[in-house]
Amino acid sequence: MAKSGKKVWKLIGSWGFLIGVLIALIFGYGLFGGLTTGVLYVLVIIGLIIGLLNIANEESSPLLMSGAVLIIASALGQGVVGTIPQLSGILDALLAIFVPTTIIVAIKNVFSLARN
Repeated sequence: MAKSGKKVWKLIGSWGFLIGVLIALIFGYGLFGGLTTGVLYVLVIIGLIIGLLNIANEESSPLLMSGAVLIIASALGQGVVGTIPQLSGILDALLAIFVPTTIIVAIKNVFSLARN
């Protein structure tokens, strides 16, 4: 029973990731009014859900490395692609998902290390 419960939460996290990236691409590109405060809140909440539900201990190191690279490249890439509003919006939206995900996974990883 416990394994099927974990599968359900993992499935919710996987769908949350897919939906979050699609929302980031659609609203970041500027469709449907672009990035509003409400959309950013939704993306941050999706990022928190992904970090809490979708990342197992064995996946944390690759996610932290990939997440750190994505966050750094997105944040620093704003200067390069800032003249293209659609790309800038997409990078902002992806940051809204991956920053909370990376923070949650990093905290979970620190607690896991402290336990061992």
